[in-house]
Amino acid sequence: MKGFISKDLHPTMVLLLLLVFMSGGYFVAMTVISLLATPVFGISIFKLASVATNPAAHPQGPALMLMLQGVLQFFAFILAPLLLLRSLNFKIEDYLNWKVFPSWLLILLSGLLIIFIMPANSVIINWNASLDFPDFMSGFEEWARAQEDQLAELTKLITRFETVPQLLVGLLVFAAIPAVGEELVFRGITQRQLFRWFGNMHVAIWVTGIIFAAIHVQFFGFLPRAILGALFGYLYFWSGRMIVPIVAHFVNNGFTVFMLYLQQTRTIEADIESTEAMPWYTVALSVVVSVAIIYFLYQRFSKLPLRQQTVGDGVKAEHLQ
Repeated sequence: MKGFISKDLHPTMVLLLLLVFMSGGYFVAMTVISLLATPVFGISIFKLASVATNPAAHPQGPALMLMLQGVLQFFAFILAPLLLLRSLNFKIEDYLNWKVFPSWLLILLSGLLIIFIMPANSVIINWNASLDFPDFMSGFEEWARAQEDQLAELTKLITRFETVPQLLVGLLVFAAIPAVGEELVFRGITQRQLFRWFGNMHVAIWVTGIIFAAIHVQFFGFLPRAILGALFGYLYFWSGRMIVPIVAHFVNNGFTVFMLYLQQTRTIEADIESTEAMPWYTVALSVVVSVAIIYFLYQRFSKLPLRQQTVGDGVKAEHLQ
């Protein structure tokens, strides 16, 4: 596909185009789901909306919502941003990856960092979950908690992983596809364009992290998700490789899916959905180990050279601004 849009557009225009392409991806996804609903689930196109609104009332509702989640993410968060980059006449590999490929040990360590940081993050999760809004925001607080409860019910309905095939589907829909898609949208395009706009790496990373948290519409998990998004952003800027935040994101989501599987198969008794802070000694150890790993990754990723073809193609400045 040959690019037909100037890559020199202002970042705000690129971000608006991203929304347009993602909306198109959403439309295509809904068309695909409409075509598949009858042969796969026996749900007519006329009943599709009512089943999606109240999936618990239909025997095929949870399975339909699972497919809906995967298909929407694939078309709106993976295909749409890739098509946008090609429409802007970017070589996708060069645009997303401006440094040489790091060792797999560094990539795996980036994933393990997400697990090591979880005890420390539990303190922020606990604080954010028990946050009380001032009286003048009581209406918003009630609405936000209602949204949170509704989403929690839907998540509980479609996250049934009691067999290995169900676990694999869960890892695909809730870990692999979101890891690739959300990193393409938020770190690959949004963060890069905000960096072009503001010229400040930290501003771009934290604004993107805030947008990343806000789009999930879970206000009582907003702060830990924003911090996690910022961590993905730093890993991407330091490494210059999209695979690094994708792996970190996959580990974050995949670890939760796997723990749910262990819980639902009664292999473990832990409450995965708990927002309680972990014991202080595990939090302290988590902080020390996480800081050490982050510093080590920063040092190693910062030393990675630019890809030869990036320099040779004369687009070095483009990738770094």
